Amino acid sequence: MQSFPFMMKTKFLNNAVTTVLASVVVLMSACEKNNDASSPATTEPAPEPVPEAKVNPSAEKKSEVSKEKHQFTNRLINEKSPYLLQHAHNPVDWYPWGDEAFERAKKEDKPILLSVGYSTCHWCHVMERESFENEEIAKIMNEHFVCIKLDREERPDVDKIYMTAVQALVGGGGWPLNVFLTADRKPFFGGTYFPPKAAPGRPSWPDLLQNIAKVWTEKREAVIKDADNIAQKLSEYVDEGKGEGGVLAEADLLKALQQFKEGYDPQFGGWGRAPKFPRPSQPAFMLQLGSRLGDKEAIDQVVFTCEKMAAGGMYDQIGGGFSRYSVDERWLVPHFEKMLYDNAQLLQLYLDAYLITGKEHHADVARDILRYVLRDMTHPKGGFYSAEDADSEGKEGKFYCWTKAELEKILSAEEMGVVIRYYGVTRSGNFEDHSDPDPLKEQNVLSVVDAKLAEGEAALLASARKKMSEVRSKRVRPGLDDKILTSWNGLMLEAISRAAAVLGDESYLAAAEKNLEFIRAELWDEKQQRLYHRWRDGARDSAQIFDTHAYLLSGIVGLYEVTLNPSYLEFAVTIAGRMIEGFYDPKAGGFFQSSGAKDLILRLKEDYDGAEPSGNSVAVLALLKLAAITGNKSYREVADKTLSYFSGRMKTVSVGVPYMLRAADFALREPNRVVIAGDCGSDAARGLLRAAHSVYQPHKVVMGTTGPIEEFAKTLAKGDEVQVYLCKGKHCELPTTEGKKVRQLLLKKE
Repeated sequence: MQSFPFMMKTKFLNNAVTTVLASVVVLMSACEKNNDASSPATTEPAPEPVPEAKVNPSAEKKSEVSKEKHQFTNRLINEKSPYLLQHAHNPVDWYPWGDEAFERAKKEDKPILLSVGYSTCHWCHVMERESFENEEIAKIMNEHFVCIKLDREERPDVDKIYMTAVQALVGGGGWPLNVFLTADRKPFFGGTYFPPKAAPGRPSWPDLLQNIAKVWTEKREAVIKDADNIAQKLSEYVDEGKGEGGVLAEADLLKALQQFKEGYDPQFGGWGRAPKFPRPSQPAFMLQLGSRLGDKEAIDQVVFTCEKMAAGGMYDQIGGGFSRYSVDERWLVPHFEKMLYDNAQLLQLYLDAYLITGKEHHADVARDILRYVLRDMTHPKGGFYSAEDADSEGKEGKFYCWTKAELEKILSAEEMGVVIRYYGVTRSGNFEDHSDPDPLKEQNVLSVVDAKLAEGEAALLASARKKMSEVRSKRVRPGLDDKILTSWNGLMLEAISRAAAVLGDESYLAAAEKNLEFIRAELWDEKQQRLYHRWRDGARDSAQIFDTHAYLLSGIVGLYEVTLNPSYLEFAVTIAGRMIEGFYDPKAGGFFQSSGAKDLILRLKEDYDGAEPSGNSVAVLALLKLAAITGNKSYREVADKTLSYFSGRMKTVSVGVPYMLRAADFALREPNRVVIAGDCGSDAARGLLRAAHSVYQPHKVVMGTTGPIEEFAKTLAKGDEVQVYLCKGKHCELPTTEGKKVRQLLLKKE
């Protein structure tokens, strides 16, 4: 998993933890290695669509309130989160995060055990199977702790606080996240995955529980003192390097780009060592700056990485879409969970690669991602689901992998010959789940090993893929996390909107507009002007999360830029106002991660662009674009002050904030404004819009001449024909009605 250096870790430990917990710290120190749980929170021609595969009965049982009788049922049975429902029949006396659990901890004078994960987390499943379903281990947990289960995707603000604490205390983090708290929710110890029995360098979960309980009983006052100290240090730690003020210069961007290039893997693409994450914010920044500066090395690194990822097993070679990350450096073997946020960002990246290189292969990958999302990850009313699990029928990767013997039964000898060479299929296989006590054998993760096809072999490969797709469609699908998160939907809304313009496919635009209709109907309260974070099965939550607003704002601006529908721009203005009112810090700058939450020990301003970009980064870039479109100077002021607040982080730990660097780069120069005057719903306008989006140029906005736009654009002439003006400030080139001319002008103006 991707790692991020946490400064001052030793200082944090020395100042925050006394010798009371020394024995536990020693136990813990070796537990953050050699599995995906050791990752930071900041840390995945195609066949035609096939009939939907059967629902995974085990996933269906765990993601809904089952009518079957169970030996154990806890309070999680009343929750909507698929992750919490997975644990509703554990013998552990789980509580959801809330006052009932906090009050019980105070009343019984017990510490809280907070266990955080998400429904498609592989190691979360492993720890549940090994420990949380074990009655003897559950008995220890119930006797000594008030146990709380939390879905990190429903409450990312809570997760971030305790993940940051664990990362600072032990130097790593990930999910499952297990944190021990006082009754007033202050952390005093934590870690990630623990096995049920001790292993070399790794204490067992029951041993750790008993050790913590013993320390709590015998050294209560010292533990509470430690917790108070940790909470205080944590408050100082999360603001380190922030709020110093200052302006980012071109030299800072160049330094950041050089740092990224130095971490490149020239053999397999990507950055860093195994396990490898795409983290699309980083290659997106490298393309943005590299294209502006003519830095061929930066561009080539990103393009090669895109090619290697799409050829690897992390990419679903049969069904499209990417898994979350690769456990190896070659992008070969993933944990097979597929996340909406990854596929939204990777869709954007492959559109970029297509525009820069002109290679149709990258466009095909983008189309495959959308084929997957629209086929398997879309609610009938237009919302996008959150994720698909790695496991089906209790086995990781079973839905995706193949044995050579299985393929020999369904393919002809000629087809088999091509598939063996193209995908590198072997009798022994290339994947085995070592976390499974009874793993499947001889499993092959498909990856492109030899892409060269002789005459006639392309047809054989297409025929084989069609047969494989039909067979796979009859397998039991992985569990689906069918909750709909406004934040992640915002990411996909922006990506699919842009894909409609770049690839010229109206079906993508229809899906984008339907998605926004769903969000407005189910997750936006017009009367109260309130945006909700999660919807599932007709119910929405009450959490007010900043990322929800930032991601959706960016998505709506993206949809406006490909439609020029003034009602979308009006909605963007509304969401921007709500976001600034609810989360912005007008004194220092930056946005807090949540609003109105009384269950947090501190409020964070997140800046790390990890697997998901930070809300602050996304908000800044969206506000800069909105300022250029509407002429509202207050948006620019908020964006500039936020950039100033995080300027120290961008200068000193640029590796952690690539999306913020993209926003800073956008802010350093006047953007090109492509103004389309006339009937924006006409065929001519659609052609010109596509031309405007067919050039890779991140430093531009596309806008019409109606709605809440800036005043100068309204003065541009509107004749009988739809015309395009390319403007910077109040200087515009002569208008044109030709798409070719629009492209030429944009290429000149970068």
